[in-house]
Amino acid sequence: MSGIYLHIPFCKQACYYCDFHFSTLLKRKTEMINALIEELVLRKDENKGESIETIYFGGGTPSILSNEEITVLIQTITAHYTVVENAEITLEANPDDLSTKKIKELASSPINRLSIGIQSFFDDDLKFMNRAHTASESKKCLSKALKYFDNITIDLIYGVPNMSCEKWLANLEQAFAFGVPHISSYALTVEEKTALHSFIKQGKVPPIDEKLALEHFNILVEQCEKQGFVHYEISNFGKPGYFSKHNKSYWLGEKYIGIGPSAHSFNGVKRSWNVSNNAKYLKEIQENKLPSQFEILTVNNRFNEYIMTGLRTVWGVSFDTIEKEFGALYLEQLKTNVQPFIDKGLLKIQHHSFSNNTLITTKKGKFLADGIASDLFLVDEV
Repeated sequence: MSGIYLHIPFCKQACYYCDFHFSTLLKRKTEMINALIEELVLRKDENKGESIETIYFGGGTPSILSNEEITVLIQTITAHYTVVENAEITLEANPDDLSTKKIKELASSPINRLSIGIQSFFDDDLKFMNRAHTASESKKCLSKALKYFDNITIDLIYGVPNMSCEKWLANLEQAFAFGVPHISSYALTVEEKTALHSFIKQGKVPPIDEKLALEHFNILVEQCEKQGFVHYEISNFGKPGYFSKHNKSYWLGEKYIGIGPSAHSFNGVKRSWNVSNNAKYLKEIQENKLPSQFEILTVNNRFNEYIMTGLRTVWGVSFDTIEKEFGALYLEQLKTNVQPFIDKGLLKIQHHSFSNNTLITTKKGKFLADGIASDLFLVDEV
């Protein structure tokens, strides 16, 4: 099984914290859609024999696409790839795009999952982030969307400067009140070359408070568990049956094809990525060339990626998989390297009578999972 990701590189305005690839100039949108269609056709034999289980419209802001544009992209995929019945087809959307008319149109399209970028239910936070929508629009669009879509996830951001724990809790309680079955929640991070990075350097905005972010994270975990959500990946909480199949495939090392400028692909041994420039992307595609670079992953690369993704998830790192995929020496090395983290209560070995042992992060270690993983990376070949 594999998935297809389509990067829609347009936004109405730039959020201060965002470093994803996009343009606020929409005049080449039609040209871009045609190029995405062309790339899909050019790459139709790439993962031959693999069935497509998920299709994901990301960005950028995919909800600026018309129903006709969404439909033609999906039709291109179904015409040139083997798509399973009832494939998960997700569209990322901003609340200001989700009018009643738009929601009804999407509900009549093959889209069956919405990922809505709420970020906060408070106007002052949205202004701080330079989001294009208001808190009122968030609530209205969610009320409408839930009438037409069963499978909805919302994004929320925590660790925002000056956001109290009480305010963060109020954000979560608002989400719970709507009854959404999935929440993706991320700590605000400062990426270079973003407006937020510049504001902090100039002293206009206080720096990110890691202690506050940890407090928010602990509230998030505790409250979501109380509401019956499964904390299946560091930033993702789903009710049973509502995990993101598409994102889960990334974390479990499955194959995927990334279409569009800046999109990444993975076929099990090779990782490739398209140029992060709309004009260059369009020019290359128009010349029937793939605007991408690639790297063949070494055994160490694959081992390190498995450790990174595994420790972020509820499935953890399987000792059996390490031995089968990388060899006994890698397993021995890992067992030696993890001991200090087990002693500190950050990692634990889950013993399964029915299968092999699995290394997972403890509640205490979850927030630190990426740092722990990087400490376990191997630089030299074993």
